[in-house]
Amino acid sequence: MMNDAIRGRRETVEIKADELHRLVGGYPGPNHRMPVCCEVMRRAFAYDAGDGIVEGPRSGQGASLTIKYVLPRPEEVG
Repeated sequence: MMNDAIRGRRETVEIKADELHRLVGGYPGPNHRMPVCCEVMRRAFAYDAGDGIVEGPRSGQGASLTIKYVLPRPEEVG
């Protein structure tokens, strides 16, 4: 999702956990891995780059977690 946004020369991309999980498979379903999906999204979060949480479930891990990432990513600059 980030790569598509970067190729489209976008400055930001909002990624929602349920959309990401659907792309990689297994959601919805009895063996979904939503907590893992949310953890991956949070690990990509870079506060110093200007990323922000648009929406977050009370538990911190759920389908509604939405993060706005600033592009390009810090490791891709320079």
